[in-house]
Order: sequence, then structure tokens, then C-alpha cells
Amino acid sequence: MTNLKGIALPFLLAFSLMHFPFSESAWFINYHIHIRNDLPLFKTPPETPNLFLDCKSKGKDVGDKLLLARQDYTWDTKINFARSTHFYCNARWVDHKEITFDAFKAKRDESRCRKYHNSCMWSVRSDGIYFSNNNATWQNEYPW
Repeated sequence: MTNLKGIALPFLLAFSLMHFPFSESAWFINYHIHIRNDLPLFKTPPETPNLFLDCKSKGKDVGDKLLLARQDYTWDTKINFARSTHFYCNARWVDHKEITFDAFKAKRDESRCRKYHNSCMWSVRSDGIYFSNNNATWQNEYPW
């Protein structure tokens, strides 16, 4: 049994270094997912929520949320050993449109979201769901 441990430990270390070439292991990084309601109000009073979000992963439901205009919904996650961490959200613009989008996918986001405080930022707008990894440049990744 001790011989097996002597073989398995170096193998796991080498595997980890091959798949995570950066200096800080992805297993210890807290990624911050931010979703902001940037929808126009139209005829909705400012104190009435106009965006419904339901976000979850295979093993964790971060809950349903009704957002007012300019309100944020945030949670943190870490990447699992298999790098398969995946959170998706159903966004419903009340009385208008609905879409499901990937809020965090480990293989897609582990590098791009590290650029700005380990944050994946999303903005829900009238023409789609926008992504930013620097809070300055936004790209419409999920048109309605």
C-alpha cells in the first residue's frame, strides 16, 4: 500500500501542474460571479422588480432572485478537481423575454475571469446578456 502512495502522489502532482500552468492553483481561487440588472424600466415603477433569476449548478442551487433596476446578484465558487464546475441561470425579463445562459463554466472562465479580481461580470440588458472581465469592455454573449 505504501508503494502505491509513493507512485500516486507524484502522478497527481504532475497531472495538477500540467492542467494548471499558472502559479496559483485554481482549486484555491474564489471566483466571484456578478449579475447586474441593467434592463430599462419602461412602464415598471422603480420599486418593482423586473428581472427574475434562477441560478444553479449540478450540486448547488444558489437560489431564485427578483432584482430591481441596477441591483446585483452575486455568489462565489471554486473550481472542482475535474474542472467541470458549471453554473447556469435562467433569466426572465418580466413580461418580455426569457433565456438560459452559462454564468460560469470552469474551462471557459478560469482564465478570463482572473483578469479583474477573479470576477465574472454579467449585465442583463434589453438586447441580451453581456459579459465583462474588466468592468469596462462589455460583449453581448447571449442575445435575447
